[in-house]
Amino acid sequence: MQELLTAVAYPIVWLICAYLLKIESGLAKLLISLTAAILVYVLIGIKRTQKENHKENED
Repeated sequence: MQELLTAVAYPIVWLICAYLLKIESGLAKLLISLTAAILVYVLIGIKRTQKENHKENED
């Protein structure tokens, strides 16, 4: 699930940069999109880890 959301975040952010923000530089769109995808991956990992730690503390 984590990888799927990361893969979906990349093209969505690319399209937002291209059409809503009107960024024409391909390098800028690439860096912003990759950063957003990595951020999604890391945030989901942090959330999953916190959930597992909370579950272990309850047991």
